[in-house]
Amino acid sequence: MSRPDAVTFKQLRALSAVAACGSITHAANELGLTPPAVHTQLRQLEENFEAKLLHRGASGGATLTRQGKVVLSATQSIDATLHACADHVRALNRGMEGLVVLGIVSTGKYFAPGLVAQLQKVYPKIEVQMKVGNRDSVVAWLQNGSIDMAVMGRPPRAPAVVSIPLGPHPHVMIAPPDHPLAGLDLVPPEELIKETFLAREEGSGTRILMVRHLDRLGQGKTYTSVEMGSNETIKQAVIAGLGIALISRHTVTEELHSGRLVELKAEGLPILRQWFLIHRADTELSAAGARVETFISEQHGAFLPS
Repeated sequence: MSRPDAVTFKQLRALSAVAACGSITHAANELGLTPPAVHTQLRQLEENFEAKLLHRGASGGATLTRQGKVVLSATQSIDATLHACADHVRALNRGMEGLVVLGIVSTGKYFAPGLVAQLQKVYPKIEVQMKVGNRDSVVAWLQNGSIDMAVMGRPPRAPAVVSIPLGPHPHVMIAPPDHPLAGLDLVPPEELIKETFLAREEGSGTRILMVRHLDRLGQGKTYTSVEMGSNETIKQAVIAGLGIALISRHTVTEELHSGRLVELKAEGLPILRQWFLIHRADTELSAAGARVETFISEQHGAFLPS
């Protein structure tokens, strides 16, 4: 009964060397072994396959039998697979291959796909997966380790993170172009606070920023807000005249350029924040993750909408 599980690399290399050199003596010289040692490897290989693998000539030459050629073909396939494996491992070690999961807060989804596309052009064998959610979701993903790094605004207090500033992140108050406050050089706080504000859901960083700004602006006065689940819904609702909204300028770049929306000029606006690239301080990035982090940080915010 053949025993392929007992076959060793030394046995296969001995067969390959004999096939290449034409004799056991020359194969031994090639391998840096003695002829008896090569003979022993070949005998064990034949025992493992229960087949004669070599024709041994009277003059010391050796040629492969049909069975030997089959084993040689398998040996060459194994050798090619191992070399490909080694290349893959080297690429992983250098960070040229791998999977990186990038968390993106909702307001970042307007520029993140372009950033990932740039990454794929430079590092085609690094797979970058985007995971988009509000601030609370991204922080939770950092906590449970389901993302490697994140692009977001203010870094969280927990978990402890390493943060790299990427560029400015302005927030503006938007309104439809025909809104009564749109033509004013400076909207009085008492007039602004009378408006209906369209807001993101609880857990959104933009929602937190809006509440803090309006509480400070209104000095404790109540105001009307309507919750909506996405930036796209808010934009369309503002265009339709249902209210005004504090929102990341990077989410409304096209609408502002086209005139479908306008920025209101008011005290404390725009609110300037920063985008950050962060990862957990207690977790070392993979080689691919470190390469992605370096690429993003070296862009210095060039991928942000203008």
